[in-house]
Order: sequence, then C-alpha cells, then structure tokens
Amino acid sequence: MKLFLVIVLMLINIAPAQAAPVFIFPVADCAVDYARAHHDYAATDILAKKGCKFVSPVNGVIDEVNRVDNWSGKTNLGIDRGGLYVSIIGDDGVRYYGSHLSSVVASIQPGVVVKAGRILGKIGSSGSARGTAPHLHFGISWPTPTQPNVWWVRRGVVLPFKYLDAWKAGKDLSPVKDVAAAQMKFGEIPPLPKK
Repeated sequence: MKLFLVIVLMLINIAPAQAAPVFIFPVADCAVDYARAHHDYAATDILAKKGCKFVSPVNGVIDEVNRVDNWSGKTNLGIDRGGLYVSIIGDDGVRYYGSHLSSVVASIQPGVVVKAGRILGKIGSSGSARGTAPHLHFGISWPTPTQPNVWWVRRGVVLPFKYLDAWKAGKDLSPVKDVAAAQMKFGEIPPLPKK
C-alpha cells in the first residue's frame, strides 16, 4: 500500500513528505556536563571521561581530520589549539566540529559518508586542553574553504547549548537558521581574531 501511494504521488508530481534530520548528542554512553557559554567565542566544552565516544551528531560527510597534536604552549597557535579533531559537514549544510580528542577512528577520513551516531573518535585532552579535564570542544559553523585554513570559523560561531539540550532530550532542533544568520553577519571568512 505504501509503495502504491509513493507511485501515485510520483505520477501526479507531488513529492512525499521528508522527515526532519535526526540529531544525536555528540557524546555517547557517558555522563556529561557542559556550560551554556564558552570562554571567548561561540562553542561548548562537553566534560566527559577520557575515552568516551565522540559520535557524529547528524548524517553527513567527514570534512577535516587531524590525528597529530601540534599544539605547543610556547607558540599557542590558534590553528593547533584543537589538537586531534574531526569536522563533519552535515546533510543540512552545517559544519559540526569536535576537538581535544585522544584518538580518531582509523576509518574516519575526509570524504567518508557517516550516519548520525557513528563513532568518530574518543574524548581526551589534546591540543590546548593538555593538562585539563577531558572534554569535547564542540563547535557549530558553516563550511569554509580549506585553503587558507580558517580555523577560527571551524572552532565555532554559533552557541551550541540549546541544540545540545534538545538533542540530549531526543528532540530534533536544527542550527541551520542560526548558522545562516551568523554567516550573513560575519561573512564567509571573517577577520582573524586578535587572540
């Protein structure tokens, strides 16, 4: 009966309704704590035990992967602060970024298609989080060109807390409108922050 209805709708050129994206909280099977704000830009640090799973919050494609921790306290370069990280471009066009990982799953490479809930890596304290409590730095932004490396957008432009609250409660709440508004406000490649 369902197939018949789809065929009828196709014949009369009416597309069947599409379900909303399914969002998953980005830390699986672990107790977490997180704040409503971040110290100096729009992101959230999700505190969890070392080794907890960082999972894709949405269906999408792996954008960037970094498996080498190049951060040094002597230079404290912004591009290196995330340590080990993975970013995903969701099917919704939004970039989701998780950093300070202790490891990244070997099969996670740029261009790999992932479903919401797929394990991307393990939570740790790499990069500028070295010596702090393990946590996932979680950022939401728009995709940017990889050359030049626009790390200050990747790390987060839209505060994630209301989305994290919804996803943790099992509700779909999309950041698409907030991301589009932030991009309109700041431009595709906003100026490099002073610190």
